[in-house]
Amino acid sequence: MTWLEISIIAVTLIAASALQASIGFGMGMLAAPVIGLIDPTLLPGSIIMLAVVVTAMVAVRERAALDVKGAGWALVGRIPGSLAGAWLVAVLPAQGLAWLVALVVLGGVILAFAGWAPVPSRLSLISAGAASGVMGTTTSIGGAPMALIWQRSHGPRLRGTMSAFFLVGSSISLVALVAVGAVTRQTVTLALWMIPAVLLGYLLSRYANRLLDHRRLRLVALGVSTLGAVLLIGAQLVG
Repeated sequence: MTWLEISIIAVTLIAASALQASIGFGMGMLAAPVIGLIDPTLLPGSIIMLAVVVTAMVAVRERAALDVKGAGWALVGRIPGSLAGAWLVAVLPAQGLAWLVALVVLGGVILAFAGWAPVPSRLSLISAGAASGVMGTTTSIGGAPMALIWQRSHGPRLRGTMSAFFLVGSSISLVALVAVGAVTRQTVTLALWMIPAVLLGYLLSRYANRLLDHRRLRLVALGVSTLGAVLLIGAQLVG
């Protein structure tokens, strides 16, 4: 990997981390396509490791507003979803999974813009958590299902609940990927090198949070979901 490629990844992760810390998700949606174009073998492990760092900081910052019960039910689905995702990484071609994820995300966003906002019930939270587990473990883009479920939440509650969910969920996904041999020394090395970029992105998010009222937060969350899906499709077409 050249210094130019490392610089591109670092700049991307600064923006992706700021987004993650501002709306509670989005890191994988922005960073995964870029890293995938440079070196797909670094996915999804590198982003998942860095996501653990960001979500831990945001969960602590917004701990007073998080929905513990809602995050708990979502994690009930996340655990089996993560295990299924790790199995899929081991046995299925990555391109097919990427196409499936992109189409599912776009479908959900279209429904959301059409006015569909699923009620965060026990069943919907478990189902969204399972979908997030599969998607997050296979591609590191697992935020869309949870964003659709919690799209009506106000800023601190959305960020805090999403971050608490992804802190535990990403840790589960990481353990599952290690178990199937999908995390390499190069993956760990890149993650360690990129920690300063992630910390800078987290600091920048404090300024972004001041601009995001309830309406803007929902639009940004859905817009990032769309962008992530489009970038993922573009990465597959280029590849």
